[in-house]
Amino acid sequence: MAMEVTQILLNAQSVDGTIRKQAEESLKQFLEQNLPIFLLSLSRELANNDKPVDSRKLAGLILKNALDAKEQHRKNELTQRWLSLDMAIKTQIKGCLLQTLSSPVPDARSTASQVIAKIAGIELPHNQWPELIGSLLSNIHQLKPHEKQATLETLGYMCEEVSPDVVDQDQVNRILTAVVQGMNASEGNSDVRLAATKALYNALGFAHVNFTNDMERDYIMRVVCEATLSPDLKIRQAAFECLVAISSTYYEKLAAYMQDIFSITAKAVREDEEPVALQAIEFWSSICDEEIDILDEYGTDFSADSEVHCFYFIKQALPALVPMLLETLLKQEEDQDLDEGAWNIAMAGGTCLGLVARTVGDDIVPLVMPFIQENITKPDWRQREAATYAFGSILEGPSPDKLTPVVNVALNFMLTALIKDPNNHVKDTAAWTLGRIFEFLHGSAMETPIITHENCQQILSVLLQSMKDVPNVAEKACGALYFLAQGFEDASSSSSPLPPFFQEIIQALLTVTRREDAGESRLRTAAYETLNEVVRCSTDETALTVMQLAPVIMLELHKTLEMQKLSSEEREKQNELQGLLCGCLQVLIQKLGAAEPTKYVFMQYADQIMDLFLRVFASRNATVHEEAMLAIGALAYATGPNFVKYMQGFYPYLEMGLQNFEEYQVCAITVGVVGDLCRALEDKILPFCDGIMTQLLKDLSSNQLHRSVKPPIFSCFGDIALAIGENFEKYLIYAMPMLQSAAELSVHVSSADDEMIEYTNQLRNGILEAYSGVFQGFKSSLKTQLLLPYAPVVLQFLDSLYKEKDMDDAVMKTAIGVLGDLADTLGSNASALINQSVSSKDFLEECLSSDDHLIKESAEWAKLAISRAISG
Repeated sequence: MAMEVTQILLNAQSVDGTIRKQAEESLKQFLEQNLPIFLLSLSRELANNDKPVDSRKLAGLILKNALDAKEQHRKNELTQRWLSLDMAIKTQIKGCLLQTLSSPVPDARSTASQVIAKIAGIELPHNQWPELIGSLLSNIHQLKPHEKQATLETLGYMCEEVSPDVVDQDQVNRILTAVVQGMNASEGNSDVRLAATKALYNALGFAHVNFTNDMERDYIMRVVCEATLSPDLKIRQAAFECLVAISSTYYEKLAAYMQDIFSITAKAVREDEEPVALQAIEFWSSICDEEIDILDEYGTDFSADSEVHCFYFIKQALPALVPMLLETLLKQEEDQDLDEGAWNIAMAGGTCLGLVARTVGDDIVPLVMPFIQENITKPDWRQREAATYAFGSILEGPSPDKLTPVVNVALNFMLTALIKDPNNHVKDTAAWTLGRIFEFLHGSAMETPIITHENCQQILSVLLQSMKDVPNVAEKACGALYFLAQGFEDASSSSSPLPPFFQEIIQALLTVTRREDAGESRLRTAAYETLNEVVRCSTDETALTVMQLAPVIMLELHKTLEMQKLSSEEREKQNELQGLLCGCLQVLIQKLGAAEPTKYVFMQYADQIMDLFLRVFASRNATVHEEAMLAIGALAYATGPNFVKYMQGFYPYLEMGLQNFEEYQVCAITVGVVGDLCRALEDKILPFCDGIMTQLLKDLSSNQLHRSVKPPIFSCFGDIALAIGENFEKYLIYAMPMLQSAAELSVHVSSADDEMIEYTNQLRNGILEAYSGVFQGFKSSLKTQLLLPYAPVVLQFLDSLYKEKDMDDAVMKTAIGVLGDLADTLGSNASALINQSVSSKDFLEECLSSDDHLIKESAEWAKLAISRAISG
């Protein structure tokens, strides 16, 4: 078989489908029959310079895919599979890969670099292949340029795959030395210099110790700054990418270099080619992100011993930074509004200007206003659009007091431009800017309203007219109307100026959804999102119009279900439309179901709506499923116990949703809907609980299901227990041990990264909500003694969480609530256990003195329940 590998690999890339399929089948058989020899023959193919480039590349790719996968559970399987291979075979494979690094064929070298890095990612954490870094670095100075380039590329990929804590500092120093020397201006070969610069980007996470040493840091920064001036465009771009990464990883070490960095970035923004200029702007956006985060978290009170300082780099750079960014706004591209993925210097500059405004607030306004006033009426569209974009960009950050007077003048300007400006770019940006005005400076919290009974009619007539404009302008006009409606969300019927125009607004939005070109620029989606927001924020006065909208949307959904024999492109559009219509019905159900008079009339549609949703499920498409599932949750909430009549027809789809591991969002939403059903049906859900619990327990045991679905499943146990009370008895022996093992795992956060901490807290919260539901569900039952054996475990979990000291507020509130529920349900039977627990004393005390009134409220209820249990 090994002899024929070359031909099979070439056949697998054949244009002839039959040959290709046959070759893929042969490769699959070879892999299944003898994995070690298969991998070895691939590595030999990759290493053999006499073989064709195409077979070598595919050999490397198959090797790489045999070591790594996107899905975590598959990745774990492949890791274990590699670790269990025979050591002698692995050594031969690794030898072939290292040998390939000296191949004259660039593709072969690059593929080998990636595969070596994947193996390092698996082996180094297990203390295997300890000689790798040493052997890569041993004679790097004597290598030919192409070998040196491949070695640096390998080091770069390796730093991407491996966590910094598995490489000791001595090796980190050697890697950084080799990389920084490769970046040096004295390095004559630009391929080597580029590989080194890219490697540094990946190695920055390893350099924490080096960045605390002034001399080493100065050297690294000097080399990076020099590389930004290289004659090679790709090296300049990669060097700026390093600067961007340094700005977020080592923000607190930058003060000494900011003057030089400003000069370098300003020169690049003004004179260099776009890929480089974009990274130079990105540096300042990144500094803004850092300072916004620091100021959000710590306010402005930094004491000498604060662990994090804000250095106010943006504030200091303002007088020079703002003019530089304003210049970029004039570098627009024709038709950039029509390309959804467009990104250019003008857009990057505007985005950065917006971040600067959020960082420094009021200080930016006087620096930008002269530019706006000078350009807003110029004959050249570029100047008018840049002025409008500048204004829209600075609306988030400065105080309403500073902006309101300017906005009142600008509003008419924008409205006029939106109707009369001859240029589409200017109209597009004017509509976007109006949306920003309504988003940030309009709403019940504002002292001086921007939108009044006097100007509302003019604003609406302009927006509704713009919704007939070209798709990209109409889409922005819908967005502006969205925020206009949202600002009146809390307004009463008397204070909102919208009701007289409500019918007209709804009609205009429906017209947009039916436009021939509504598929362009996300226009149809924007129109439905805006329609939903207008309905959500409507007042009682317009309830009748909202009611009349329901059969209209139902008919639209019915029409999509009648479409026959569609091409795949038409089917995709049909699915998208069904998703939008289900989303719209969900909002209508929530709105009309929330008030008794409309709810009563609306219920006449419930059967038809449910029928439509079931037909949508029958069409089997994930996105539509999500929207239809959410809408059914809303319908269950609105119809309450009456929803039971739909359960027989709906249950098969509910089960399918719970089994949908692949599209885990669908699974998560379905779990949420089970909670809605429990609240709506209460004990009427009992006949379906065996099936639901079986599926939920399967989901929890599966290593294929995305971890984010697990916390809501635990909460769902609580919902079911609350709904069916003591009937939950038969599930205790399955659910409680699962909760216990998850609880033990969730006590200690395994790593310090924010994402993991957040997930662990979600998991804890889900477990606690389950316990809470179980205790409350058994509260008035004669079977409370069934829960006594589990009480020590629950109390121990609460004690452990308290000792860890890393709960967030949500977990704290749920945890102290569980303590109360346990005491309330078990009463004097648990008094001895409660007395022994830390939670009932120290944790309770801490929660009682909390600033968070929800935690305090929960704690007061727990205190009462405990005192009743102990005295009882």
